[in-house]
Amino acid sequence: MNSQFIRSIFIDWDKISPYSYLRRIESIASLETLEFPSPVTFFVGENGSGKSTMLEAIAIASGFNPEGGTRNYSFSTYDSHSELCGALNLSRGYRRARGGYFLRAESFYNVATMEEQYADLDHPSERYHEKSHGESFLALAQKQLRPEGLYFLDEPEAALSPYRQLTLLMELDRCARQNSQFFIVTHSPILLGIPGAQILDFGQGPVHPCSYEETDSYQVMEMFINNREQMLKHLLGDQEAIMPPEDHERIRRNQNS
Repeated sequence: MNSQFIRSIFIDWDKISPYSYLRRIESIASLETLEFPSPVTFFVGENGSGKSTMLEAIAIASGFNPEGGTRNYSFSTYDSHSELCGALNLSRGYRRARGGYFLRAESFYNVATMEEQYADLDHPSERYHEKSHGESFLALAQKQLRPEGLYFLDEPEAALSPYRQLTLLMELDRCARQNSQFFIVTHSPILLGIPGAQILDFGQGPVHPCSYEETDSYQVMEMFINNREQMLKHLLGDQEAIMPPEDHERIRRNQNS
C-alpha cells in the first residue's frame, strides 16, 4: 500500500494553453500521470529537461510559496513559475504531513532574507546571511528536516562540498526512515545513492524510471574518475579545435600585426 503524502499526480492538459512552452518540453509534453511509491523521489536529467519545472509545480500545488520556504512563507520577488501547478491534480495519502519545506538553490538568498523578517522572540532568526553559502544551506536543512514532513529540494548540492553532501545524505535518509517524503532535483551522484530511492529521468524522451548506474551523473563521474587523463586529452588536447571562430580570427590578426 502506498502511504506517501503524495501518491501520484495527474496533469489536466485542458487547463494548459495550446501555446504554452510546456508543450515543447519533451519529458512533460507526453506525460499524464506519475506515481511516487518511495519516500524519496529524484528527478534527474540535463539542464532544461523540465525536472525543476515539475518539482516547482508539485510544490506549489502542495501549498508552498513559489520561491521557497515553509507553507507559511508568502512573498514574491519575481513571478516566474509556470502554469503547470494549476493543471496538476494530486492524489494524496491518508496521512497529513506535520511540516515541510521548499528549498530552491536559485532563490535561497531571498528566502534567507525573509527568514530574518519573519523572525520574532519566539522564532529567532538563524541569520543565514552571516554564514557561508554552504554552511547556511546545511544549517537550514538540519533545522527544517523533521520526521513526517513533506520536502521539495531543488539542487540542494549546489553550495555543498562532497563531504557536506554526505552529511545531507544522512539527514535525508534519517527523515525518510521516519516517514518523511522527499522530491529532489539533483545532479549529485552522492545524493542519488540513497538506498531505495525512486529515480525518474527527464533527460531522454518521456519521463521514465532508471537505476542509479543509468543516471548521467553517475556515468559521467565514473568515466572521468576512471579515465581522467584520457578524457582530458580528448577534451583539451586540440585547443584550436574547441576555440570559437572569433578567437581563431583574433589570433591570426595578432600574428600578422
